[in-house]
Amino acid sequence: MLGTLFERINVPYHIFERATELRSLGAAMTLGANILPVFEQLGLLEEIEKVSLPCPSLDFYDANVQKLGSITLMGKEGTGYENLLFPRPQLYELLRKQVPPSKITLNKKVLAIEDIGDRVAIRCADGTTYEGDILIGADGAYSAVRQSLYKQMDDKNILPKGDLESLAIGYVSMVGVATPPNPEKYPQLKDKVSHFSQVLGDSMRSWTVVSVPNNQICWGLGIQLTDAQAQDQQFRNSEWGPEANETMIQDFQDMPTPWGGNMGEIIRATPKDLISKVFLEEKIFKTWYHGRVVLIGDACHKMLPGAGLGAVNAMHDAVVLANCIYNITNLGDKGIKAAFKEFYSQRYDYSYDQFKNSSAMSRTMFGQTWTERLLRKMILNYLSNWVQQQNFAKTLSYRPQIAWLPLAEDRGTIRVLPQTGKRGVIEK
Repeated sequence: MLGTLFERINVPYHIFERATELRSLGAAMTLGANILPVFEQLGLLEEIEKVSLPCPSLDFYDANVQKLGSITLMGKEGTGYENLLFPRPQLYELLRKQVPPSKITLNKKVLAIEDIGDRVAIRCADGTTYEGDILIGADGAYSAVRQSLYKQMDDKNILPKGDLESLAIGYVSMVGVATPPNPEKYPQLKDKVSHFSQVLGDSMRSWTVVSVPNNQICWGLGIQLTDAQAQDQQFRNSEWGPEANETMIQDFQDMPTPWGGNMGEIIRATPKDLISKVFLEEKIFKTWYHGRVVLIGDACHKMLPGAGLGAVNAMHDAVVLANCIYNITNLGDKGIKAAFKEFYSQRYDYSYDQFKNSSAMSRTMFGQTWTERLLRKMILNYLSNWVQQQNFAKTLSYRPQIAWLPLAEDRGTIRVLPQTGKRGVIEK
């Protein structure tokens, strides 16, 4: 997304990617009114709509696939936009098309960063080095850029100690997108809305099936970890990536789905190299920038996926940071520090609120402890729809948009927060 924005304002940039090849991975993803105005500004909203279905509600089932209840989402009447649900690879491919391949270099694992006066440099595992005016660490929850930056700051005793604490791991998850050979078996695929069905099983397990266009089913398997299990996990990162894990698949293959059949039938309809196993963890860091280095996305705020806010907030970061860079008047230390400070001031408080929302919603969606089950029962059976809609409205009212383009129109009934920061609109 940030590359897409830089392309539009002719800011020179280059993306260094650790992976050896670009592959579109992941499962179900949803975008709503808090980010779709940006796609509308970019002229990409129709492209997203073509590969999406509106999702009106989230349905919950017990281990015997008996329905526990539903959460009704705020729809187009309230927000002006549908809740669009689609396979994550579709968004990845759309955004990749906006960035020239010549501006992406693969197989570049960053080992260290270095301040070289009025420039900043990265040193990669293959021995190469690169330098630029600023460095943006968008390299995930276990960001090498963040780790190198924090080490330098900690050596100078200027890093908050909380930023050195590990991320909290809550779940291990496996996801994919299936194309069943017999789509007629699942009548949900014929509907013009997306069905989101979440099963809360036994032994801290849960599984999900979601209908998306083209007779495809996004699916997910989840195991909630105890504190002791989380501490015992040995891992290096939580990047999306294919990983053979037949043990986990075998554990879930006989689990029934609310649509009939079992999870094994759906998993077997997924190419093995497009099945991803990831840890789901959370943490929001206090330090997002220092010198000529700034962090965005999971590198500075890793959110659990229950509320669908992780990717949205990463794109919010990209939009606000691009706005601040667009308004830089000089590339001296003072000008860059002012831009980064403005970015942080616009984003941190909102990110913190949405970090908490993500944590709470994830407990509702996936939580298996007795307190989380009780909370879910209260929400599904006793919390009024009006209260739920007010909670959604608070999240969806925050919609940072691109500063140099005309703003998308507010079409819903909920109050939208005013845009902040300097606007340098290029009128057509």
